[in-house]
This record gives sequence, C-alpha cells and structure tokens, in this order.
Amino acid sequence: MPFSPANRKGTINGIIFVAIFAAAATMIADIAFVKSLGISPLVIGIVIGIFYANTLHNSTPKAWASGVTFSGKKILRFAIVFYGFRITFQQIAEVGVEGFMVSLIMLSTTFVLGTWAGQRIFKMDRDTSMLTAAGASVCGAAAVLATEPVLKAEDHKTAVAVSMVVLFGTIAMFLYPALYNVGFFDMNAKEFGIYVGGTIHEVAQVVAVPASILGASEEMANSAVIVKMTRVIMIAPMLIILGIYLSFSAKKNGDEAGGVKLVIPWFAVYFIGMAGFNSLQIVPLNIVDVINEIDTFLLTMAMTALGMGTIFAKFKGLGLAPIYTAGLMFGWLMVGGYFVTKWVVAVF
Repeated sequence: MPFSPANRKGTINGIIFVAIFAAAATMIADIAFVKSLGISPLVIGIVIGIFYANTLHNSTPKAWASGVTFSGKKILRFAIVFYGFRITFQQIAEVGVEGFMVSLIMLSTTFVLGTWAGQRIFKMDRDTSMLTAAGASVCGAAAVLATEPVLKAEDHKTAVAVSMVVLFGTIAMFLYPALYNVGFFDMNAKEFGIYVGGTIHEVAQVVAVPASILGASEEMANSAVIVKMTRVIMIAPMLIILGIYLSFSAKKNGDEAGGVKLVIPWFAVYFIGMAGFNSLQIVPLNIVDVINEIDTFLLTMAMTALGMGTIFAKFKGLGLAPIYTAGLMFGWLMVGGYFVTKWVVAVF
C-alpha cells in the first residue's frame, strides 16, 4: 500500500496524539505525591493509554492508528538505544565482582523461573510468561518494552506484564525499608544496597528504598543504583540470547518462517554501543541529562501507545495466572536474593 500524503498525515497526527498523552503522563509523574511513590511516567502513560483504549478508542480517526503503532514500535527501539546514556562501564566497575555476580545470578534465575512457571505451572502463553519474567528480572517496565519487539507480542500481553511490575515493585518499595528499619535484614549498608539493586523491579523504586530508610548511608544508595544499572545493561545480552533461542526453537519445531534467519535484536546491540560511548564521557553531563529527559519522554510515548492497543476483553482467560507467576518471582527475588547476596559477598 503506497504511503500517500493522507496516510502520512494520519501517521503524524497519531504520533502527535500519543505525544499529548505522554506529556500529560509526564506532568502527573512530576507531582510530588506521585514522585514519592516512585511511579514513573512510563507506568502512568500505559494507564492513561489503557483508559483511552477502553473508553474513547472509537471516537478518534482510524487513520491515526498508524501513528500509534509507529510510537509503540519504531520510537520504542530508538528510545531503548538511547537508554544507554544512563549507564557507564565505570559505574558498573565501582561495585566490583559482587554487584556483577548478584545481578547476573538474579537476572538469569528469575527469568528462567518466571518463564517456566508461567507456562508449565500457571498455564500462561509463552509471550506473557516471558514478558512478565523480563519485567521482574531486569528493570521493570523498560525491560518489558525492550522484550516486546523480540517476541513480537501483542500489546495487551505487554500491559499485563507491566501491571505485574507495578504491583510487586510497589510492594517491594514499601516492604524492604520497613523490614530493614526493624532490623530484619542482617546486612551492612553496602550488602543491603547490592541486595536492593539486584532484586527490586524499577530503577525509580530502587532509588526510593534507601531514601525511605532511617540514616541510610550514601554507600547504600550508590551501591543500590549501580547494581541496578548493571542489571539494566544486561538486558542487551539477554535479548540477544533470547533472539537466538527463539530462532533455533522455531527451526526445531519446523516453523520455517521463524527459523529461516537468526533474529538478533540490533537495538540491544546499539544500546551497549551507546553505553560504551557514554563511558568515554565525551558528552557534557548537562547534555546527557537533557538526552535522558527526552529519552524518558520517548519511552513514555511508547508505553502510552502500547496502552492504547490494550482492550480489557483480550485479558479474558488469563485469570490470576500473571499474579501467581509474578508473586512467585517476587518471593524468589526477596528470599532467594537475600541468600544469593550473602553468599556472593562472602565468596568474592
């Protein structure tokens, strides 16, 4: 179908439409109370998008749909690449082997556990299981967004996974400080920081936990954030491995269409390259801050667009399976993560 001027206009209008919603989400997230809860504009964007999808969806021109799709697919990949400006390899080196090992162990075990349990125990489909597992194991909503193009999953499955991140990440954000303040965790400041960074879902939630602890040291806060960012950068190798697995799995199952060529999510490779470029510290910090603000807005647009494709009727049949799956991963992250952190710190 040729890309006529009318189609182009509809696409542009759709992108602008999504941008307006994303701007509203950004303003809401900037409210002091909302910010104190650690709720990112990405999460608010998908909530607004879902509200629109189930109320006003039929009142907007159909020609705008291509712009919404563009925001949820093309803009998403671009934003994931520039997410690399949030990370430097120097930061990762600061937490040493301990932070790296905790990140690696918790990411890999949580992803495998969530994918396996979602399909085998709770009978969810593959995509919903993997998206939910990605959100818990890596970096919350951004990880779900990054995994969606590799799986080519439907929008409503992405929304389910993000909602699980919001639910259990919020629980962790309040539960961890409460337990630490009453002396439940037998950890020093650095150990607890590594534990928080290695087990809590969203970056914003990780930042909020030390801030909620009485007398929290700078060492605790820095360790938590750096270990979390180590998990974030691991999304790139995880997606590459996932792409390889999906290709070989399709070929093994006789799906020639899926197995003809190896699917490598190049945006994940570019993400690592961007983080490497950022590690050179050539770009001034004030410019990096601006880039990150723009990138957050683009991610919010992508999340809003995915929400706009989420109709509640599509959730039928899932039942409580996503909650059970996410709950099991939450239990592993909190309990298993404690023992993994203690073991890694003792060994390394």
